[in-house]
Amino acid sequence: MKSVLVTLAQGSEELEAVTVMDILRRAGIEAVCASLDGQPVRGSRGTRLIPDLSLDEALTRDFDMVVLPGGQPGSNNLKADARIIKLVQDMAAQGRYVCAICAAPAVLAKAGLLDGKRATSFPGSLDAFPKVLRQMQNVVEDGKLITSRGPGTAMDFALTLVERLAGTAKRNEVETGLVRRI
Repeated sequence: MKSVLVTLAQGSEELEAVTVMDILRRAGIEAVCASLDGQPVRGSRGTRLIPDLSLDEALTRDFDMVVLPGGQPGSNNLKADARIIKLVQDMAAQGRYVCAICAAPAVLAKAGLLDGKRATSFPGSLDAFPKVLRQMQNVVEDGKLITSRGPGTAMDFALTLVERLAGTAKRNEVETGLVRRI
């Protein structure tokens, strides 16, 4: 079974985190959420999220993909954590999927992963990183780097992740069950 680590920090965007977790689990993919300290996370809109484990516990496991939800101050908290920077660098070096949405692509940029790469983000989040080839699409893929714009694109983002890990047929099956299209 494919496995995904979804990282949570205080102030993470709950819509993005929960949507990704839900859609991945609907596809039969193991989705594990880990907070920086293993404690419940107060999301950017005040929703309390309970992690499955701490980041330190998660770092003892192997995952096929890592996903960083955005939100503020969540993205800044992820960006300030040396373990997160090392995690995304290691995952990229191993040829695994590294994914971020909303303001979190700035974490990937800080880690040096987006230099000369196509990416999208919440407007303005990548302005401090001139080497990023900024795009306007809802979801942008450059190799195994996948980025998305924000809460309104979370479902498209999550379905893209399903497609990369489990194939187009599984994506279509999950999307049909969501009644997104008539």
